[in-house]
Amino acid sequence: MKRVAISQSNYIPWRGYFDLIASVDEFILYDDMQYTRRDWRNRNKIKTAQGACWLTIPVEVKGKYFQKIKDTKVSDSHWYKSHWQTLSQNYKKSRYFAGIAAWLEPLYLAENQDMLSNINYTFIAAICRYLGINTTISLSSQYQLIDGKTERLVDICRQAGAGLYVSGPAAKDYLDVALFEQEGIDVGWADYNGYPAYPQQWSGFEPFVSILDLLFNCGPESLFYMKKPTDSLIKYEGKA
Repeated sequence: MKRVAISQSNYIPWRGYFDLIASVDEFILYDDMQYTRRDWRNRNKIKTAQGACWLTIPVEVKGKYFQKIKDTKVSDSHWYKSHWQTLSQNYKKSRYFAGIAAWLEPLYLAENQDMLSNINYTFIAAICRYLGINTTISLSSQYQLIDGKTERLVDICRQAGAGLYVSGPAAKDYLDVALFEQEGIDVGWADYNGYPAYPQQWSGFEPFVSILDLLFNCGPESLFYMKKPTDSLIKYEGKA
């Protein structure tokens, strides 16, 4: 049974996002969705000595924000260097900084992309490679899209040959599961409860920060603090 998840692209997401990717055969970045301000599309948090700190990619926003994620463009090309400088300053003393920086720093200093969706894809794919996540990552714009909130998701899953659609728990408020069942597609919900704390710098523990915090602090041991096997992430609904 092929497992598919569809989610909007985020900038250097938290570890739960990557567990969702690892739990499916194909992960589809929903880049045809409307860009939303003050959301995770172009920003995320890291931990610093002063507490959680936002890293935000500056983007051009037109009109009343009716632009799609795939059409959202960076407004200041210098953000790359600024973000890497902030990461370096805060994680240079972390245990695995050198190993992570070896492949991460070139991504920040390349400055060769100006579209938000492409930038997010680049970082997500690189982090997946480091973690050994071999899931196929595709874009919703590669599929034929129909109208309707749930109807569109169902049809993308149908085109992708999905037998199981895995969704984030927030979608329970609006997802019409019956439409999936009519197409013979089961639905599973990601369960983000029960994540263990991991060694962080400074006092206290910040659980909802970018996965980069986990990678810098734990390196190849990061997988011990993620959900394995993947079935421990998914709560099933339907026949699966």
